[in-house]
Amino acid sequence: MICAWALAACAQQVAVSAPVVGDLGVELMRLSEGAQPPHADGKCWAKDTTPAVIETTTEQIVVTDEKRDATGKVTTPATYQTKTHQRLVQDHEEVWFRAPCPQDMTVNFVATLQRALKARGLYMAAVTGVMDATTSEAVRRFQADRGLDSPALSLAAAKELGIIATDVSTL
Repeated sequence: MICAWALAACAQQVAVSAPVVGDLGVELMRLSEGAQPPHADGKCWAKDTTPAVIETTTEQIVVTDEKRDATGKVTTPATYQTKTHQRLVQDHEEVWFRAPCPQDMTVNFVATLQRALKARGLYMAAVTGVMDATTSEAVRRFQADRGLDSPALSLAAAKELGIIATDVSTL
């Protein structure tokens, strides 16, 4: 027992840190309308539309000032009008991103995806191996925190979830 303790004390200490949350938004391709990304062998793409971002500003404008008597007491309160303005911050746009190829989206792959999402508390349904609306919504929630608000699974998200068997050099 003392020997094991002594050996443990001599062992090199390795720092362990939490996994890094990736930014999936950096992999988005923005192309002119109707254009498609290059289709090379074994590389598949998914397309989605990002929502428009609209900023709404509400302000109170004085219509009539308050009136006071000689002693400074308010005799008539001020009246206000609410004005609302909207401004388009970013228009919607089509974006493309690398995705698992359709032939790779097997029942076993989708079941593995569901288990990975379940382990992260994003998927609460039964593991069925079917890419249904519940699975797609869990994928969207996982990716939205990483800059890609899409229900279509990106290859980068699949890599981060640890469910792809793809060589890193082909990403």
